[in-house]
Amino acid sequence: MTDATQTYTYTHADLPGLMGLMTGDEKHGPAATSTLDVLWVLYDRVLRVSPESRDAPGRDRFLLSKGHGPMAYYAVLAAKGFVPVEWLAGFGSYDSPLGHHPDRTLVPGAEIGSGSLGHGLPIAVGTALGLRAQGLEEPRVWTLVGDAELDEGSNHEAIAFAGPAGLDRLHTVVVDNSSARYARPGGIAARFEAAGWSALTVDGRDHEALYTAFTAPHPGRPHVVVARVEPKSA
Repeated sequence: MTDATQTYTYTHADLPGLMGLMTGDEKHGPAATSTLDVLWVLYDRVLRVSPESRDAPGRDRFLLSKGHGPMAYYAVLAAKGFVPVEWLAGFGSYDSPLGHHPDRTLVPGAEIGSGSLGHGLPIAVGTALGLRAQGLEEPRVWTLVGDAELDEGSNHEAIAFAGPAGLDRLHTVVVDNSSARYARPGGIAARFEAAGWSALTVDGRDHEALYTAFTAPHPGRPHVVVARVEPKSA
């Protein structure tokens, strides 16, 4: 007999199996897989938020801007207890809360609905400003964007504003899987640095490198980590 009160502790090794529970069309598997290690390190070692504190004013905020392929996001949320593992098998179905793009009103722990490219970082800037205005100095704001999102002008407006505004509670992770249409002189990190950001570029599959970059000090400046992964397959 199985103990109904037993709680299974999931690890990074369990994530492919959890993702495998999600079937159906339009999964955007490569886009999801590119974010898997970044999401795991954030939720396992960096973000100060839990299923119990997901509505607490002092929590860290994580905003998934890279809305294509939320399979990895859902797998990590399930592994960390934000959503039931049983929900995963219904991914994308008519009556499932787990849609092809996350919905903040349906997915516990999701801070924003995402899907359209280029809006997550501007929302993160507004969130950081709002927290500052409320005098909440502890919460950190994290947003995950894809390199292709940097083709959108809204992101560059956000980048240009956040640096001079000194939004040091703002953190961005750019998952670079070589999807961007336009090259950046000096690379992605140089674009942020030109606007006054702290910037680091690391291997997006190396958990220790990611953790070190995520936790690097950056007083008075917003911080970006460019996580390079293998190029997206067709």
